[in-house]
Amino acid sequence: MYGYERLLVWQKADELAYQVYCVTRDFPREEIYGLTSQLRRAALSVPSNIAEGSGRQNKNETRKFANIALGSLAEVTYLLRFARRQLFVDGTEYEKLLALKEETGSLLWRFYKSF
Repeated sequence: MYGYERLLVWQKADELAYQVYCVTRDFPREEIYGLTSQLRRAALSVPSNIAEGSGRQNKNETRKFANIALGSLAEVTYLLRFARRQLFVDGTEYEKLLALKEETGSLLWRFYKSF
C-alpha cells in the first residue's frame, strides 16, 4: 500500500472518480469525446494530484498539488451540474455524487490547509 492510500481524502476522491466513471457509462455516445471525457479526466485528476503531491518530499510541492486537486474538484462540480441540466444524470444520482463531492472537498480543503 502506498502512503497516499491511507489518506481519507484520497480514498474519498478515488471513490468520487469511480462513481463518475460509473455514471458516465450511460452518457450518450456522441458525448464520448466531449462531456464524458472531460468529466472523467477532471474526476481522475483529484486523486491523481493528491497521490502525486503526497509522493513529493517537500510540503510546498504537496500543497501545490493539493491546490491543483481543488481546482479539478471545482471543474467536476460544474461538469456534473451541466450533465444534470442536460438530463444525463438523474436527480438521485446527482445528489449522491454531489454529497460525495462535498465530503471530498471538505477533506481536501483541510488537507490543503495543513501544509
